[in-house]
Amino acid sequence: MEELTPRDIIEEGRAVLGIEFGSTRIKGVLIDPVSHKPIAQGGHQWENRFENGLWTYTVEDIVEGMQACYADLRANVLAEHGCEIVTLASIGVSAMMHGYMPFDVEGNLLASFRTWRNTNTGRAAAELSELFGFNIPLRWSISHLRQAMLDGEKHLESLAFLTTLAGYVHFLLTGEKVLGVGDASGMIPIDPDTRLYNARMTDAFDRLAADGGYPWRLADVLPKVLQAGEKAGLLTREGARLLDPSGNLRPGIPLCPPEGDAGTGMVATNAVKPRTGNVSAGTSSFSMIVLEHDLSHPYEAIDIVTTPEGAPVAMVHCNNCTSDLNAWVGIFREYCELMGIEADMDTIYGRLYENALKGDTDCGGLVAYNFFSGEPLMDLEEGRPMFVRSVGDRFNLANFMRAHLHASVAVLKEGNDLLFGPEGVEVDRLTGHGGLFKTAGVGQRILSAALATPISVMETAGEGGAWGMALLADYAVNNPEGLSLADWLDTTVFADADAVTISASPDSIEGFNRYMENYKACIPVVQEAIRAKK
Repeated sequence: MEELTPRDIIEEGRAVLGIEFGSTRIKGVLIDPVSHKPIAQGGHQWENRFENGLWTYTVEDIVEGMQACYADLRANVLAEHGCEIVTLASIGVSAMMHGYMPFDVEGNLLASFRTWRNTNTGRAAAELSELFGFNIPLRWSISHLRQAMLDGEKHLESLAFLTTLAGYVHFLLTGEKVLGVGDASGMIPIDPDTRLYNARMTDAFDRLAADGGYPWRLADVLPKVLQAGEKAGLLTREGARLLDPSGNLRPGIPLCPPEGDAGTGMVATNAVKPRTGNVSAGTSSFSMIVLEHDLSHPYEAIDIVTTPEGAPVAMVHCNNCTSDLNAWVGIFREYCELMGIEADMDTIYGRLYENALKGDTDCGGLVAYNFFSGEPLMDLEEGRPMFVRSVGDRFNLANFMRAHLHASVAVLKEGNDLLFGPEGVEVDRLTGHGGLFKTAGVGQRILSAALATPISVMETAGEGGAWGMALLADYAVNNPEGLSLADWLDTTVFADADAVTISASPDSIEGFNRYMENYKACIPVVQEAIRAKK
């Protein structure tokens, strides 16, 4: 049988599309449902806004960004394959998890979209954690909702629907108010037995709402929870025109349950089985380890979320990762331009990262703090990037860059030390993906030293969350044997996948621990800087 070309696959409507709304980039990936490899990509850069004390994106940002991403994908398809996208086998939408998007009955956004990056919900999160007997992070939707109640925000009187960014985009395309269970687990905890919202906790919250005189219950306003593979609606005529204003894309395409970026990261790294995990390191960072058993008690540093099928996952989430590191690399790019040195960003990153490995394992005493925004795990309500050193420290370029690389995963280490230490969690495979790992071997070695655990990176992991979302969309329509997501990934996507595994040396692990002693000792300096400069 003659093998189909990418053009054949696209023209026959067999290609599968995954779209992910990341913190700084919206990315679309079109895949071949047989090889599961990308055959076209599109993207759009965007940035969050800091308005009225909150990190946000506008509805116009969301819609225009989606359209720009899809238009770029169409252009790529035309340039590479000489054809137009008319229909698809399936579509999946993913986005940054958590956050707060409240709507009235007519679909109007009642308050600005509050992203995961906001840390103004401390009072609500603390109250709910005590009420539920379960760690409720600052960024979860339920924390934002309760904080709005505590603050007496008037829009709550008109609340009819509450969702995440992925859920909102999916609603725009299908009219369906649904959410994948992984993303839903960042709204309010999921019951591991029913794999639906925890009834005990929703009942407790409803009593708070009733006491406040609000006319709604959570069951009325939260999206319906779906597991991977379940039907989640069809692309409507309005949705098709919204996604593709050119009018080429036909309605009627099935969509899979919308998911969060944590879930797509798990899928993209084949980490949905117990004793597997992944670390995503980009603008923010988080580790996800699929649990074999419950933790002994709640930890403020550890969130319990789920896989796209609803299995419990221990998540350590850090608001900050590579933003400050990227800013410093930008300074070196400016220096190159000033000196008339021609060097692209990939070269600058590569040279600086590789040179960092020549530095002292403890960074020579230098300490960097990458806090662009607040960091709950370090009890920081605001961001304040800083670099700290003493006169006697070994100040050179290698140590300087290594200190910033260490900073990018330092907070991640704090949470994972609890899992690997007191809780005795074991993993068979921990896979890294994201921008930190783009320079081969460097981010891997740093993370391995931080977590004292071997780190694997797959060739496919660089495809990112949009690819993981495309796989979920593919799974929803191309699983004739009814396999579980984990088995489907093992047998159809990753059966021949190659991975490179790196284990840090004992000296590097010891050096990172010394770095962390300095890092934690100087956190009061950051706190004082936040107080001093408002």
